[in-house]
Amino acid sequence: MSADRRSVAEHQAALAALTRPLPARTLGLAEAGGCVLAADVTSRTPIPLFDNSAMDGYAVHAADLSGASPARPVTLPVVADLPAGATEAPAIGPGSVARIMTGAPMPDGPDAIVPVEDTDAGTEQVRITAEPAPAAHLRRRGEDVAAGDLVLRAGTVLHAPQLAAAAACGHGELLVHPRPRVAVISTGSELVPAGEPCAWGQIPDSNSHLLAQAVREAGGAATRLGAVPDDADAFAATLRQVSGEVDLIICSGGVSVGAYDVVKEVLAPLATMWFGPVAMQPGKPQGLGRLPKGPVVVALPGNPVSVHVSFEVFVRPALARMAGQDDGGAHLEEATVAVGWRSPSGREQYIPVVVDPANDRGGLPAVRPVTPRGSGSHLVASLAGAQALARVPAEVDQVAAGETVQILRTERTPG
Repeated sequence: MSADRRSVAEHQAALAALTRPLPARTLGLAEAGGCVLAADVTSRTPIPLFDNSAMDGYAVHAADLSGASPARPVTLPVVADLPAGATEAPAIGPGSVARIMTGAPMPDGPDAIVPVEDTDAGTEQVRITAEPAPAAHLRRRGEDVAAGDLVLRAGTVLHAPQLAAAAACGHGELLVHPRPRVAVISTGSELVPAGEPCAWGQIPDSNSHLLAQAVREAGGAATRLGAVPDDADAFAATLRQVSGEVDLIICSGGVSVGAYDVVKEVLAPLATMWFGPVAMQPGKPQGLGRLPKGPVVVALPGNPVSVHVSFEVFVRPALARMAGQDDGGAHLEEATVAVGWRSPSGREQYIPVVVDPANDRGGLPAVRPVTPRGSGSHLVASLAGAQALARVPAEVDQVAAGETVQILRTERTPG
């Protein structure tokens, strides 16, 4: 079905109502990276599990080495050798030492570690040239966390340090909100695979690559299906192919009022779908809904800049919600305009801009359009230089240098 024009906020709210956190699943640590914890994680064991050495050296009785120095070395017998991973802890009496490696369990009796640098590294007997401080270079059982301590809270995104902490405290799998599974479909008989020659009237399919990578960067698992021709049966067959395997389908193209707009032709008759204009530029024609007993469908315009803007304003926050993140909303910050531009009256504009922190004015970064051509929806090559989208309210038709605007950062850092 279709409806009257929506504002950007209304369309964001409609998508928010359709995209709730995915049901939690238990995944192994190798699969849980990047996911959001659905339950608190407590330590099953103390960390460290046992008293151990923080240095390669010798486990000693500190009293045996009172006054030891390079001028007055102390020589003691080495009666045990303890590598990391040793499972037996021999008793070491006064007057004797054990050679010990970093991470190896402390034997019974010794109360300090002498680093190998303060010895002659002997294996049968060792000459020690330094007096250790009490408990020197010892890691005590449970000094990091005790068994039962809270280690990770629900809602935490599992990056490398969090996975290491979970593994260290005894967990091989975790209850998480899984990554949203997303199918990406481009439509248009004019599209050819990237890298192949284009005949007259044809263009490369850039949208499916843009969207698939954006989904991955947003924490989703993307399946890029490439381009589907302007054929209703072919598009419907593609939907049937993926509908039972994904949580979200993103289509680009075929949502306007043209004669070959197959996305709208196939989906608009469904009572669960909405098609209509959103008061924004670029990205005016939009579609949204759910397949009957199937995944959410987001239908975006076909022009690449419109696709990019629509993803950042609508889809990225939706993916964050589906992944279980607390705040899936777009995060806007303020910036100063370095070079002004015009904006279409009556539509909320999102114009790709370059952010220049070096031109700091009043404590704010400065922005300028990435191209003098503004926010034209076809300017895909210029889009590569954009670092943010500047948001201009619908009632504003002229943005002047020196004014303040809100920006949505889009440049992603490796990680």
